[in-house]
Order: sequence, then C-alpha cells, then structure tokens
Amino acid sequence: MIVPGAASQGLAAALAEELGEPLSAATYDRFPDGETLAAVPEFEGGERAVVVATTDSNDAWVELLQLQDAVREAGASEVVTVLPYMGYARQDEAFEDGHPVSARAMARAVSATADRIVLVNPHEEKVADFFDAHVTVVDAASCLADPLPDDLEDPLFLSPDAGAIELASAVRDAYGRGETDYFEKVRHSGTDVEITPSDADAANRDVVIADDIIATGSTMSQAIGHLDEGGANRVFAACVHALLVRNARTKLERAGVERVFGTDTVERDVSAVSVAPFVAAAVDSVEVTE
Repeated sequence: MIVPGAASQGLAAALAEELGEPLSAATYDRFPDGETLAAVPEFEGGERAVVVATTDSNDAWVELLQLQDAVREAGASEVVTVLPYMGYARQDEAFEDGHPVSARAMARAVSATADRIVLVNPHEEKVADFFDAHVTVVDAASCLADPLPDDLEDPLFLSPDAGAIELASAVRDAYGRGETDYFEKVRHSGTDVEITPSDADAANRDVVIADDIIATGSTMSQAIGHLDEGGANRVFAACVHALLVRNARTKLERAGVERVFGTDTVERDVSAVSVAPFVAAAVDSVEVTE
C-alpha cells in the first residue's frame, strides 16, 4: 500500500498507479497546542507499506515519522520510505564547533522504523551513508528533458556550477542534442551567491539552466541575467526540486526566464513531470529480508 505524506499526495497517487498498489487515505490533523498527528486508519498490516513524504518543512519530518510508526505498529511486512526531497540534506557537515550534522540526525531518526529508503537526487549523495537502513539513490534528472520544446535552437545546457554538470549533461543526453557547460559559482552565505558567466557562447541560442534545487532563486536569476546580456534567445530554468521559497519565482520572472519547471518531488505549479516511474523501479528493485 502507498501511504502519502500531506505534501506528496500527487506523487503518491502516480506511484500507486505505476506499481499497481492501493493508495491509502492517510489523515493529517493538528492539536490545539500545535502538535501534528498523521495516521493511516485503513492500513491493516501484513503487507508492504511505501511511505512517500517529501520533507520540505519541520512539520513534514514529524509527519513522516508518525506515518512510519503507524504502519509499523499496524504490522507492515516491510516499510519502504521514499524521500522525494530530503530536507536538511545540505546540512551534511558541522559548520562550526558545537554544530550538529543535521542530515545525519534526520537520517538516523527515519532509519529507526524504515527497512529501506529511496532518495531522489539528494543534494549530496554522501547523505545516503547517514542512514542505518538500506538506501537506493534515484537519479531522475533525465526526465527534465520531457517538458522542453522540441524546437530548441542550437541548445546549450548549463549548470550553475561545476558540481551540477552531470545533471545538465543528463538532461542534454535525454533531449538528444546540444552542448553543455557550467558557470563558476562562489557562495558567500546561504542567500548571497556570486556567479560568473561560462565560456560558452550563448548568443542567438536557446539555453536550459539545469540544477538539482531551486530554493531562493538567487543563483538561477543571476545566471539568466548573464545569459540575457550575452544575447541568448529563450532561457529555461529546470530543476528536480522546485522549492521556490520566498520571492524566488518573482526573481526568475524579473530576470526574463521563458519558463520554470521542475518535477513532483516538491509539488508546485511548475511541477511539469513526475519522478514516479524512477521511484517505482527503485522500490521494486531490492527486497531486504532479515
């Protein structure tokens, strides 16, 4: 049975269809003191439970732990937890003395009641090592080629930094043609990022900037501005995880983006393609037994 978190109901439904499994009517409530309560009243146990919950807020993390505990308590034969987007994954090390490794703390908490974990394009793959359960990392970047127009003119696929060039290459390969390059990025703080243009000539070309996450939109909007100055035609912003926090969407629109699109790992109005086929393959690829 597929058990959705409140923020992943669309993806959970798509996954249920892919796997041919029933979709649970999970419930979500909040007590007067602010505490949350997520429950799975119709889960009777004796079968595999696949909990699908993006963790883009602290409430979502608590909800996930409650859903896992609920199906475990009900007698699930196996608990598979799908983290379409793993919050705290960028806190993969202690920034200063006395700081926690937050990604590790969250991973340990999830591992307590999960047999297997499926991660979709974590910001750093090394976070998979923080889990005590078996982890499958899914790369869904290639699906970002699907929403692109078929008529891109001399397409150029760019990543915001060297670390994401493989993601841009995956989108280019799935699209079937084009060149790849990347910007140079220097991060001064969580919101202050400076980028310099790539060497690739963007003049009179359609450009796709591909990244794993668009959070505040600062990096992406700077990149779009550089491309506009360089004479690019249309500029598309593509990402796996479209967080789009604060005024990110406004930044991108003001910079002149043609279109912003992402997947349904974080369900937004720009979620143009589903990662469900990739997740379904990962869920059914490994069976873990004691």
